[in-house]
Parts: sequence; structure tokens; C-alpha cells
Amino acid sequence: MRASVIQIAVDEGESVESRRRRAASMVRDQAGADLVVLPELWTTGAFAYEEFGQEAEPLEGPTYETMAKAASDAGVWLHAGSIPERDPDGPLYNTSLVFSPSGDLAAVYRKIHRFGFDKGEAVLMGAGAEMVTVRLPATTLGLGTCYDLRFPELFRGLVDAGAETLVVPAGWPERRRPHWTLLAQARAVENQSFVIACGTAGTHAGVPQAGHSIVVDPWGEVLAQAGAEEEVLTVDFDPGKVATTREQFPALKDRVLGLQPPRRP
Repeated sequence: MRASVIQIAVDEGESVESRRRRAASMVRDQAGADLVVLPELWTTGAFAYEEFGQEAEPLEGPTYETMAKAASDAGVWLHAGSIPERDPDGPLYNTSLVFSPSGDLAAVYRKIHRFGFDKGEAVLMGAGAEMVTVRLPATTLGLGTCYDLRFPELFRGLVDAGAETLVVPAGWPERRRPHWTLLAQARAVENQSFVIACGTAGTHAGVPQAGHSIVVDPWGEVLAQAGAEEEVLTVDFDPGKVATTREQFPALKDRVLGLQPPRRP
């Protein structure tokens, strides 16, 4: 299976429409890949809080239309990163869209763990409530977004739901880049899954981005990692390694906690 991870630069001064066109062109250039992944909030920048409300769009808005066509043109499964979604009946959401090679919408994931503590995304956006998996011909994807990476219980739940490849688009800041690599490897090892983590390059509202998108195998080995600048990281991997790893080292079968309610004293 071939995955192309598009570490697009999101810099101030470029219009959202220009970013859409550029991202669509980069997706089309990946024809021949099985899966293409974009990062979190690449239309606005993950730290450009003041733009969330201004640039928020309905689920089936311009980014949806542009990315659906790009997936169809390239003939790829496309995880289109995430967008600020405006729900007509509720708050904004940090929403990921996954498209099939025919351009049909295959999955929607609204970010569960919002970053910012008492400001930014944490107060401007609503929290998603559902774990989401997507079945591809060769593997099942489990979806998370950026700050979700710090919450292992989400990914264990995705594995329980059948996930074999965990996909995490992000707008991760450079100042915490060591955590990015560490957590991506940890999620891969503890869940005996592939992890495909796609970050952004550039600067979001004055916050330098970490870049360094990464693909990790079920043993925690880094198969490929990008640098800090905009680039496309293309990796060939064998999804069958998940089953092999879980059979050779059946740690998931030895789980005790979390499988049943605790006993009362």
C-alpha cells in the first residue's frame, strides 16, 4: 500500500481559495497512491483562531467540493485533513473528511479533544463525540486529529473497533515537536498499528509549525519522516504487518484493565 502525506505550508498572506487550489493540485499529483493525507485546518491554520468563524463552512461547502473532485481525479482515498465546519444547528467543529477514489464521502470525524485549555479551539469549537473508522480495501483506518494524539484511550477504542492504521492530521507547533514524534511512535507500539501523522509546515498566526510528518510501523519503527518545510512524504508499507505483529507478540490479548467494570469492594 502506498501513502502520500502532504505536509502543506500554511503561511500568512495566502488566501483560503489559493490554498484550496494548491492542495487540490498536490492531491492530483499523487495519482497512483492508495491513500493521500492532508493536515489539520490547512485552509486557515490551526492557530489562526480569529479566522475560524470567518472561514468556517458547511460540511458540503467549497473545501468538500474541491477535495471530492481532487480524490476522484487522482483515483485515491483522500483524508482531506480538517476544516472549521459550521453546523447550521450548533457550534463550529474541527471536522475531518475522508473521500473514496470515486469522490464519494466515506467518513466524517469531528475532533473529540479540543486544544487550548480556556481559549482558542477549546472555547470556539464544539467537541465531537464519536470514534470513526473507515474500511479501505487493504486496511481499516482509525481517525484522530492533532491534540487527540495525547489521549491513548481514543486510539485503543479505535483498535477495538477494528482499526489497523491510525491517521492523525495535525497543526503541531515546533516548540513541542519532540512530543509529536514520541507520541506517534507510542500510539503505534501500544496499539500494534501503523500510524500516519501529517503535520503542516509554515507559520500559523505567528506560531511556527513542527512539520516532520511521520509514518510509523506496528513495532514503532519510523518508516519515513519529513523535514520542517513543505513536502510530500510517500511511503510504501504492508498492511499485513499489523496482523503478523499482533500474532507474533500478542500483547493486546493480555489486556485486563478496561475490558470489564471494576469490582466493588
